[in-house]
Amino acid sequence: MQIHALGLEEFCEEEYALIGIHTALEDYRLAYLLNKNLDTRFAKSKKDLEFENNKNKLSFSIFNFLHKKYDFEWFLIANSFKKENKTASNELLLSTETKTYLIPEKKKVDYFIKISGELAPQYILNIVQRIKKIEQVITSYSIDKNTLKSKDFLIF
Repeated sequence: MQIHALGLEEFCEEEYALIGIHTALEDYRLAYLLNKNLDTRFAKSKKDLEFENNKNKLSFSIFNFLHKKYDFEWFLIANSFKKENKTASNELLLSTETKTYLIPEKKKVDYFIKISGELAPQYILNIVQRIKKIEQVITSYSIDKNTLKSKDFLIF
């Protein structure tokens, strides 16, 4: 009799596709252009994706869209959080900026699109090609979630 042991990760593994986007656009502007070009309806989430790291509160912008026809949930997630640090020195107010990344191994990616559900590779390729056609987007591409060390941050 053959025994098959299931690991906890087999129960917790969420099916989703991940797309990386490189652009200088603000999050709301990118959401608008995606809505216009992909027939989506991204809307700002009521809550941002928040974490606490070394007593610092990190907040990553998130937009979501529920595709009712196919029952896919889409998320547009900022990959970086900027915090301004102010220090007083010799009657001068100095300001520095600290940038923290949601997925540190993908520092060059400005935004991620996470599409929950089992999707055909051709569907994702089509989405990537349509995003690349947006003039203000530098590039976009599919990301293999299994290559990410920090993929746990994308489970919400």
